[in-house]
Amino acid sequence: MAEWNISKQAKTSLRKKEYAVLVGVITPEQSEEQVKEYLDELAFLALTAGAKTQKTYVQKLQHPDRRTFVGKGKIEEILTYVEMNDEITMVIFDDDLTGKQVSILEEYLKVKIIDRSTLILDIFAERAQTAQAQAQVELAQLQYLLPRLRGLWTHLERQRGGIGMRGPGEKEIETDRRIVRDKISKLKKDLQKIDKQSETQRKNRGQMVRVALVGYTNVGKSTLMNVLSKSDVFAENKLFATLDTTVRKVVIDRLPFLLSDTVGFIRKLPHHLVESFKSTLDETRESDCILHVVDFPHSHHEEHIQTVLKTLKDLNVDKKPTLLVLNKADLYREQFDDMLDKQTREDILNEIIENYKNNYNCDVMLISAVSGENMDNLKAKLSEMVTDIQQVKYPYLKNKW
Repeated sequence: MAEWNISKQAKTSLRKKEYAVLVGVITPEQSEEQVKEYLDELAFLALTAGAKTQKTYVQKLQHPDRRTFVGKGKIEEILTYVEMNDEITMVIFDDDLTGKQVSILEEYLKVKIIDRSTLILDIFAERAQTAQAQAQVELAQLQYLLPRLRGLWTHLERQRGGIGMRGPGEKEIETDRRIVRDKISKLKKDLQKIDKQSETQRKNRGQMVRVALVGYTNVGKSTLMNVLSKSDVFAENKLFATLDTTVRKVVIDRLPFLLSDTVGFIRKLPHHLVESFKSTLDETRESDCILHVVDFPHSHHEEHIQTVLKTLKDLNVDKKPTLLVLNKADLYREQFDDMLDKQTREDILNEIIENYKNNYNCDVMLISAVSGENMDNLKAKLSEMVTDIQQVKYPYLKNKW
Protein backbone atom coordinates (compact mmCIF):
# COMPACT_ATOMS: atom_id res chain seq x y z
CA MET A 1 0.00 0.00 0.00
CA ALA A 2 1.31 3.46 -0.89
CA GLU A 3 2.07 5.72 2.04
CA TRP A 4 -0.08 8.84 2.21
CA ASN A 5 -1.43 11.15 4.86
CA ILE A 6 -4.48 13.08 3.71
CA SER A 7 -4.24 15.67 6.51
CA LYS A 8 -0.58 16.39 5.90
CA GLN A 9 -1.15 16.43 2.17
CA ALA A 10 -3.98 18.96 2.46
CA LYS A 11 -2.03 21.25 4.78
CA THR A 12 0.93 21.50 2.43
CA SER A 13 -0.70 21.24 -1.01
CA LEU A 14 -1.21 24.96 -1.54
CA ARG A 15 1.47 26.43 0.71
CA LYS A 16 3.67 27.79 -2.09
CA LYS A 17 2.35 30.50 -4.39
CA GLU A 18 0.48 28.80 -7.21
CA TYR A 19 -1.43 29.96 -10.26
CA ALA A 20 -4.82 28.60 -11.21
CA VAL A 21 -7.47 28.41 -13.90
CA LEU A 22 -11.10 28.34 -12.74
CA VAL A 23 -13.89 26.43 -14.47
CA GLY A 24 -17.65 26.77 -13.99
CA VAL A 25 -20.73 25.40 -15.75
CA ILE A 26 -24.04 27.14 -16.47
CA THR A 27 -26.88 24.61 -16.19
CA PRO A 28 -30.67 24.81 -15.87
CA GLU A 29 -30.07 24.80 -12.09
CA GLN A 30 -27.38 27.55 -12.16
CA SER A 31 -27.89 30.81 -14.04
CA GLU A 32 -25.10 32.74 -15.71
CA GLU A 33 -25.24 35.42 -13.01
CA GLN A 34 -25.08 32.82 -10.23
CA VAL A 35 -22.11 31.06 -11.83
CA LYS A 36 -20.25 34.37 -12.15
CA GLU A 37 -20.81 35.05 -8.45
CA TYR A 38 -19.76 31.50 -7.53
CA LEU A 39 -16.57 31.86 -9.57
CA ASP A 40 -15.76 35.21 -7.91
CA GLU A 41 -16.11 33.44 -4.58
CA LEU A 42 -14.02 30.52 -5.86
CA ALA A 43 -11.25 32.96 -6.81
CA PHE A 44 -11.35 34.34 -3.25
CA LEU A 45 -11.21 30.79 -1.88
CA ALA A 46 -8.19 30.09 -4.10
CA LEU A 47 -6.49 33.28 -2.92
CA THR A 48 -7.17 32.31 0.70
CA ALA A 49 -5.46 28.96 0.02
CA GLY A 50 -2.51 30.66 -1.67
CA ALA A 51 -3.35 30.46 -5.39
CA LYS A 52 -3.78 33.40 -7.77
CA THR A 53 -6.42 33.06 -10.49
CA GLN A 54 -5.06 33.73 -14.00
CA LYS A 55 -8.09 32.89 -16.14
CA THR A 56 -11.71 31.75 -15.82
CA TYR A 57 -13.67 29.48 -18.18
CA VAL A 58 -17.45 29.06 -18.27
CA GLN A 59 -19.50 26.67 -20.41
CA LYS A 60 -23.27 26.35 -20.82
CA LEU A 61 -24.44 22.71 -20.64
CA GLN A 62 -27.67 20.85 -19.98
CA HIS A 63 -25.69 18.72 -17.52
CA PRO A 64 -21.96 18.22 -16.78
CA ASP A 65 -20.09 15.64 -18.87
CA ARG A 66 -19.71 12.43 -16.85
CA ARG A 67 -16.10 11.96 -17.99
CA THR A 68 -14.59 15.45 -18.12
CA PHE A 69 -17.31 17.63 -16.51
CA VAL A 70 -17.08 20.16 -19.38
CA GLY A 71 -17.21 19.44 -23.10
CA LYS A 72 -14.29 18.28 -25.25
CA GLY A 73 -13.99 21.64 -27.02
CA LYS A 74 -13.70 23.50 -23.71
CA ILE A 75 -11.09 21.01 -22.47
CA GLU A 76 -9.04 21.68 -25.63
CA GLU A 77 -9.35 25.42 -24.98
CA ILE A 78 -8.16 25.02 -21.38
CA LEU A 79 -5.30 22.75 -22.47
CA THR A 80 -4.09 25.30 -25.02
CA TYR A 81 -4.01 28.03 -22.37
CA VAL A 82 -2.25 25.79 -19.81
CA GLU A 83 0.41 24.76 -22.33
CA MET A 84 1.03 28.40 -23.28
CA ASN A 85 1.39 29.48 -19.63
CA ASP A 86 3.94 27.42 -17.73
CA GLU A 87 3.13 29.06 -14.39
CA ILE A 88 -0.31 27.39 -14.26
CA THR A 89 -0.13 24.62 -11.66
CA MET A 90 -3.79 23.73 -11.23
CA VAL A 91 -7.29 23.86 -12.68
CA ILE A 92 -10.05 24.38 -10.09
CA PHE A 93 -13.64 23.31 -10.84
CA ASP A 94 -16.49 25.05 -9.02
CA ASP A 95 -18.40 21.79 -8.45
CA ASP A 96 -17.50 18.39 -7.03
CA LEU A 97 -15.70 15.97 -9.34
CA THR A 98 -15.64 12.19 -9.17
CA GLY A 99 -12.37 10.29 -8.77
CA LYS A 100 -12.68 9.16 -12.39
CA GLN A 101 -13.15 12.72 -13.65
CA VAL A 102 -10.09 13.89 -11.71
CA SER A 103 -7.98 11.06 -13.18
CA ILE A 104 -9.09 11.77 -16.77
CA LEU A 105 -8.61 15.53 -16.45
CA GLU A 106 -5.18 15.25 -14.82
CA GLU A 107 -4.04 12.80 -17.49
CA TYR A 108 -5.18 15.17 -20.23
CA LEU A 109 -4.26 18.58 -18.82
CA LYS A 110 -1.06 17.48 -17.02
CA VAL A 111 -1.70 19.77 -14.03
CA LYS A 112 -3.30 19.37 -10.62
CA ILE A 113 -7.12 19.12 -10.73
CA ILE A 114 -9.03 20.42 -7.71
CA ASP A 115 -12.74 20.88 -7.08
CA ARG A 116 -14.50 23.32 -4.76
CA SER A 117 -14.81 20.84 -1.89
CA THR A 118 -11.11 19.92 -2.02
CA LEU A 119 -10.20 23.61 -1.96
CA ILE A 120 -12.42 24.33 1.05
CA LEU A 121 -11.05 21.28 2.86
CA ASP A 122 -7.51 22.52 2.16
CA ILE A 123 -8.32 25.89 3.74
CA PHE A 124 -10.00 24.23 6.73
CA ALA A 125 -6.98 21.97 7.24
CA GLU A 126 -4.69 25.00 7.17
CA ARG A 127 -6.83 26.96 9.65
CA ALA A 128 -7.68 24.20 12.14
CA GLN A 129 -5.89 24.85 15.44
CA THR A 130 -7.61 22.87 18.19
CA ALA A 131 -7.85 19.09 18.47
CA GLN A 132 -11.59 19.31 17.78
CA ALA A 133 -11.24 21.34 14.58
CA GLN A 134 -8.38 19.15 13.32
CA ALA A 135 -10.39 15.98 13.95
CA GLN A 136 -13.44 17.48 12.22
CA VAL A 137 -11.42 18.46 9.16
CA GLU A 138 -9.72 15.07 8.92
CA LEU A 139 -13.09 13.33 9.22
CA ALA A 140 -14.51 15.45 6.39
CA GLN A 141 -11.42 14.78 4.26
CA LEU A 142 -11.65 11.02 4.73
CA GLN A 143 -15.40 10.96 4.04
CA TYR A 144 -14.75 12.89 0.84
CA LEU A 145 -11.83 10.63 -0.07
CA LEU A 146 -13.57 7.27 0.45
CA PRO A 147 -15.64 7.13 -2.79
CA ARG A 148 -12.68 8.57 -4.74
CA LEU A 149 -10.01 6.05 -3.73
CA ARG A 150 -9.64 4.58 -7.23
CA GLY A 151 -9.00 8.02 -8.71
CA LEU A 152 -6.54 8.84 -5.94
CA TRP A 153 -4.62 5.61 -6.47
CA THR A 154 -4.11 6.08 -10.20
CA HIS A 155 -3.13 9.69 -9.47
CA LEU A 156 -0.49 8.54 -6.94
CA GLU A 157 0.84 5.79 -9.18
CA ARG A 158 1.27 8.28 -12.01
CA GLN A 159 3.08 10.71 -9.69
CA ARG A 160 5.49 8.00 -8.58
CA GLY A 161 6.23 6.84 -12.10
CA GLY A 162 4.46 3.52 -11.58
CA ILE A 163 3.73 0.74 -14.05
CA GLY A 164 1.07 2.53 -16.06
CA MET A 165 -2.52 3.51 -15.47
CA ARG A 166 -3.91 0.35 -13.90
CA GLY A 167 -3.48 1.40 -10.27
CA PRO A 168 -2.61 -1.09 -7.54
CA GLY A 169 -5.59 -3.36 -8.14
CA GLU A 170 -8.93 -4.06 -6.49
CA LYS A 171 -7.46 -5.94 -3.52
CA GLU A 172 -5.25 -3.03 -2.44
CA ILE A 173 -8.05 -0.51 -2.97
CA GLU A 174 -10.43 -2.55 -0.82
CA THR A 175 -7.73 -2.75 1.89
CA ASP A 176 -7.43 1.02 1.75
CA ARG A 177 -11.20 1.40 2.03
CA ARG A 178 -11.17 -0.65 5.23
CA ILE A 179 -8.32 1.48 6.64
CA VAL A 180 -10.17 4.68 5.80
CA ARG A 181 -13.45 3.38 7.27
CA ASP A 182 -11.64 2.37 10.48
CA LYS A 183 -10.05 5.82 10.69
CA ILE A 184 -13.44 7.48 10.16
CA SER A 185 -14.94 5.34 12.95
CA LYS A 186 -12.09 6.28 15.33
CA LEU A 187 -12.40 10.00 14.52
CA LYS A 188 -16.15 9.90 15.18
CA LYS A 189 -15.52 8.32 18.59
CA ASP A 190 -12.81 10.91 19.36
CA LEU A 191 -15.20 13.72 18.43
CA GLN A 192 -17.92 12.26 20.67
CA LYS A 193 -15.48 12.47 23.61
CA ILE A 194 -14.55 16.06 22.71
CA ASP A 195 -18.24 16.94 22.35
CA LYS A 196 -18.95 15.61 25.86
CA GLN A 197 -16.09 17.69 27.24
CA SER A 198 -17.41 20.78 25.41
CA GLU A 199 -20.90 20.11 26.75
CA THR A 200 -19.52 19.94 30.28
CA GLN A 201 -17.68 23.23 29.73
CA ARG A 202 -20.88 24.89 28.51
CA LYS A 203 -22.77 23.65 31.60
CA ASN A 204 -20.05 25.09 33.85
CA ARG A 205 -20.36 28.58 32.41
CA GLY A 206 -22.96 29.53 34.94
CA GLN A 207 -26.34 31.15 34.58
CA MET A 208 -25.63 33.68 31.87
CA VAL A 209 -27.49 34.46 28.66
CA ARG A 210 -25.70 33.19 25.53
CA VAL A 211 -25.51 35.26 22.35
CA ALA A 212 -24.22 33.70 19.11
CA LEU A 213 -22.56 35.65 16.29
CA VAL A 214 -23.47 34.02 12.97
CA GLY A 215 -23.13 35.04 9.34
CA TYR A 216 -21.63 34.34 5.96
CA THR A 217 -17.86 33.95 5.94
CA ASN A 218 -15.79 37.14 5.94
CA VAL A 219 -18.59 39.50 7.04
CA GLY A 220 -16.70 40.89 10.06
CA LYS A 221 -17.96 38.65 12.91
CA SER A 222 -14.54 38.36 14.56
CA THR A 223 -13.94 42.11 14.28
CA LEU A 224 -17.31 42.76 15.94
CA MET A 225 -16.43 40.16 18.60
CA ASN A 226 -13.23 42.06 19.37
CA VAL A 227 -15.07 45.37 19.70
CA LEU A 228 -17.83 44.04 21.94
CA SER A 229 -15.64 41.86 24.17
CA LYS A 230 -12.52 44.07 24.09
CA SER A 231 -10.53 40.96 23.25
CA ASP A 232 -8.16 40.01 20.44
CA VAL A 233 -9.83 37.28 18.38
CA PHE A 234 -8.02 36.51 15.10
CA ALA A 235 -9.60 38.43 12.22
CA GLU A 236 -8.44 39.07 8.65
CA ASN A 237 -9.84 39.64 5.17
CA LYS A 238 -9.85 35.98 4.18
CA LEU A 239 -12.49 33.28 4.07
CA PHE A 240 -12.86 31.04 7.14
CA ALA A 241 -10.51 33.09 9.33
CA THR A 242 -12.38 31.53 12.28
CA LEU A 243 -12.87 27.76 12.47
CA ASP A 244 -13.01 27.11 16.20
CA THR A 245 -15.83 28.60 18.21
CA THR A 246 -14.57 31.42 20.44
CA VAL A 247 -16.55 32.32 23.57
CA ARG A 248 -15.98 35.54 25.52
CA LYS A 249 -17.67 37.06 28.55
CA VAL A 250 -19.07 40.50 27.69
CA VAL A 251 -20.35 43.10 30.16
CA ILE A 252 -22.61 45.95 28.99
CA ASP A 253 -24.13 48.30 31.59
CA ARG A 254 -22.95 45.92 34.34
CA LEU A 255 -24.94 43.12 32.63
CA PRO A 256 -22.75 40.05 31.89
CA PHE A 257 -23.46 37.58 29.09
CA LEU A 258 -21.55 35.12 26.87
CA LEU A 259 -20.79 35.95 23.24
CA SER A 260 -19.68 33.20 20.82
CA ASP A 261 -18.10 33.59 17.38
CA THR A 262 -18.69 30.63 15.05
CA VAL A 263 -17.38 29.39 11.69
CA GLY A 264 -18.75 31.37 8.75
CA PHE A 265 -21.26 29.84 6.36
CA ILE A 266 -20.82 29.66 2.60
CA ARG A 267 -22.84 28.59 -0.43
CA LYS A 268 -22.23 25.12 -1.85
CA LEU A 269 -20.51 24.07 1.36
CA PRO A 270 -19.76 20.33 1.13
CA HIS A 271 -22.41 18.30 2.98
CA HIS A 272 -19.82 16.09 4.69
CA LEU A 273 -18.08 19.24 5.97
CA VAL A 274 -21.32 20.57 7.42
CA GLU A 275 -21.93 17.22 9.11
CA SER A 276 -18.40 17.15 10.56
CA PHE A 277 -18.69 20.68 11.94
CA LYS A 278 -22.16 20.39 13.45
CA SER A 279 -20.63 19.95 16.89
CA THR A 280 -18.82 23.27 16.48
CA LEU A 281 -22.22 24.86 15.83
CA ASP A 282 -23.58 23.60 19.15
CA GLU A 283 -22.83 27.07 20.53
CA THR A 284 -25.41 28.40 18.08
CA ARG A 285 -27.91 25.67 18.98
CA GLU A 286 -27.61 26.39 22.69
CA SER A 287 -27.61 30.18 22.36
CA ASP A 288 -30.51 32.26 23.66
CA CYS A 289 -30.40 34.83 20.87
CA ILE A 290 -28.54 35.47 17.62
CA LEU A 291 -26.62 38.36 16.09
CA HIS A 292 -26.79 37.73 12.34
CA VAL A 293 -23.95 39.79 10.84
CA VAL A 294 -24.13 40.81 7.17
CA ASP A 295 -21.50 42.26 4.81
CA PHE A 296 -23.84 45.07 3.73
CA PRO A 297 -21.74 46.50 0.84
CA HIS A 298 -21.39 43.06 -0.81
CA SER A 299 -23.32 42.98 -4.08
CA HIS A 300 -24.91 39.63 -3.18
CA HIS A 301 -25.45 40.17 0.54
CA GLU A 302 -29.15 39.26 0.30
CA GLU A 303 -28.26 35.86 -1.13
CA HIS A 304 -25.77 35.48 1.73
CA ILE A 305 -28.57 36.23 4.20
CA GLN A 306 -30.68 33.47 2.64
CA THR A 307 -27.77 31.01 2.88
CA VAL A 308 -27.35 31.73 6.59
CA LEU A 309 -31.10 31.56 7.28
CA LYS A 310 -31.27 28.18 5.54
CA THR A 311 -28.36 26.88 7.64
CA LEU A 312 -29.99 28.16 10.84
CA LYS A 313 -33.21 26.42 9.84
CA ASP A 314 -31.28 23.18 9.26
CA LEU A 315 -29.91 23.55 12.79
CA ASN A 316 -33.43 24.19 14.15
CA VAL A 317 -32.44 27.57 15.61
CA ASP A 318 -34.33 29.83 13.20
CA LYS A 319 -36.97 30.71 15.82
CA LYS A 320 -34.57 32.32 18.31
CA PRO A 321 -34.69 36.10 18.91
CA THR A 322 -32.48 37.58 16.17
CA LEU A 323 -30.90 40.95 15.48
CA LEU A 324 -29.86 41.48 11.85
CA VAL A 325 -26.65 43.54 11.90
CA LEU A 326 -25.77 45.26 8.62
CA ASN A 327 -22.02 45.70 8.98
CA LYS A 328 -19.50 47.85 7.04
CA ALA A 329 -21.89 50.82 6.74
CA ASP A 330 -18.93 53.09 6.00
CA LEU A 331 -18.04 51.06 2.89
CA TYR A 332 -21.68 50.92 1.81
CA ARG A 333 -21.92 54.72 1.84
CA GLU A 334 -18.97 54.92 -0.55
CA GLN A 335 -21.17 53.28 -3.19
CA PHE A 336 -23.64 56.19 -3.27
CA ASP A 337 -23.68 58.53 -6.24
CA ASP A 338 -21.79 61.75 -5.47
CA MET A 339 -24.81 63.72 -6.69
CA LEU A 340 -26.99 62.53 -3.79
CA ASP A 341 -27.17 64.82 -0.77
CA LYS A 342 -26.71 63.54 2.78
CA GLN A 343 -30.42 63.54 3.65
CA THR A 344 -31.33 61.53 0.54
CA ARG A 345 -28.66 58.96 1.38
CA GLU A 346 -29.97 58.57 4.92
CA ASP A 347 -33.55 58.28 3.65
CA ILE A 348 -32.46 55.45 1.33
CA LEU A 349 -30.72 53.63 4.19
CA ASN A 350 -33.73 54.03 6.50
CA GLU A 351 -36.02 52.65 3.80
CA ILE A 352 -33.74 49.61 3.32
CA ILE A 353 -33.71 48.97 7.06
CA GLU A 354 -37.52 49.15 7.25
CA ASN A 355 -37.84 46.75 4.32
CA TYR A 356 -35.50 44.28 5.99
CA LYS A 357 -37.44 44.50 9.25
CA ASN A 358 -40.60 43.57 7.39
CA ASN A 359 -39.02 40.93 5.16
CA TYR A 360 -37.11 39.07 7.90
CA ASN A 361 -39.43 39.82 10.83
CA CYS A 362 -36.66 40.93 13.18
CA ASP A 363 -34.89 44.05 14.41
CA VAL A 364 -32.27 45.48 12.05
CA MET A 365 -29.30 47.70 12.83
CA LEU A 366 -26.76 49.43 10.58
CA ILE A 367 -23.21 49.57 12.00
CA SER A 368 -19.51 49.60 11.20
CA ALA A 369 -17.41 47.48 13.55
CA VAL A 370 -14.22 49.06 12.16
CA SER A 371 -15.20 52.76 12.32
CA GLY A 372 -17.39 52.36 15.42
CA GLU A 373 -20.49 53.78 13.74
CA ASN A 374 -23.67 53.08 15.73
CA MET A 375 -21.86 50.74 18.13
CA ASP A 376 -23.36 52.45 21.20
CA ASN A 377 -26.85 51.82 19.84
CA LEU A 378 -25.94 48.20 19.09
CA LYS A 379 -24.71 47.72 22.65
CA ALA A 380 -27.91 49.28 24.02
CA LYS A 381 -30.06 47.00 21.86
CA LEU A 382 -28.00 43.97 22.85
CA SER A 383 -28.36 44.88 26.53
CA GLU A 384 -32.12 45.16 26.06
CA MET A 385 -32.34 41.72 24.38
CA VAL A 386 -30.18 40.05 27.05
CA THR A 387 -32.20 41.67 29.87
CA ASP A 388 -35.49 40.45 28.39
CA ILE A 389 -34.17 36.90 28.07
CA GLN A 390 -32.61 36.91 31.53
CA GLN A 391 -35.84 38.05 33.18
CA VAL A 392 -37.60 35.03 31.68
CA LYS A 393 -34.82 32.46 31.95
CA TYR A 394 -33.30 33.44 35.33
CA PRO A 395 -36.01 35.47 37.18
CA TYR A 396 -34.57 34.49 40.57
CA LEU A 397 -31.36 36.41 39.73
CA LYS A 398 -33.24 39.70 39.42
CA ASN A 399 -31.83 41.13 42.65
CA LYS A 400 -28.28 40.41 41.49
CA TRP A 401 -28.50 42.41 38.26
